[in-house]
This record gives sequence, C-alpha cells and structure tokens, in this order.
Amino acid sequence: MESVRMDKWLWAARFFKTRALASKACELGRVQANGLDVKASRDVRVGQRLTIRNEGGTFEVDVLGVSEMRGPAAVAQELYRETEESRAARAQAAEQHKAMAAYSVADAGRPSKRDRRLIQKFRGRG
Repeated sequence: MESVRMDKWLWAARFFKTRALASKACELGRVQANGLDVKASRDVRVGQRLTIRNEGGTFEVDVLGVSEMRGPAAVAQELYRETEESRAARAQAAEQHKAMAAYSVADAGRPSKRDRRLIQKFRGRG
C-alpha cells in the first residue's frame, strides 16, 4: 500500500477522533498538502508535508508511513514526524495561552438578590 485517502490517514494518525471530523477539516481548508488545500479523497503518500489545524494547534508533519487502520497511539506516531518549527510554535502558543489565563477575570458567580434588583433597575425594568 503506497497511498491512502487523506481522511483515513488523518484518522489513523490520530489527528481527529473520527473520519467524519477529518473529512470536515479537509472541507473547511484546515488541512494542506505541500501548501495546497486538499479534499478528503486526496491520496496521502510517503514524503509529503502536511499542515493540519485542529483543536490541539497547528501541526506541520512529514508523512513517514501510510495506514488505513487506526491502531495504538505508539503505532500512529510512527506514521509521521513533526517538524521542529511546528513543535516550537505550538509550545510558544501554549505558553501564551497559559499566560493569558493568569490575567483573566474570575467569575463572581450568580448575582445576589440585591445585584439582580440593581441590574433590573439599570435596565429600566424595575
């Protein structure tokens, strides 16, 4: 087997939990092969460079193997190699996200009865 459908490979390499999600990502332009947007039915071959955007971040990977079956995570990680630039960019984005969480305003919870009355008065309902 020298090539496999893009959605099957993305699912087998564990970038997406289902093939439907992998197909949807291709449809939305979140997957690129060698700089070009791809469809779910496009073939993946060894040696291609893919750019994949999902909830985990943006991955830039080189394809090392193809598989149609989803196996253990250890086997899935042997299907690709992530570039050093991609790892560094994801680490930096995670660090920025963590830093922004420190400055977020804590939610005070539900308004008290007095707060609700003030809100209603402010809105002109009371």
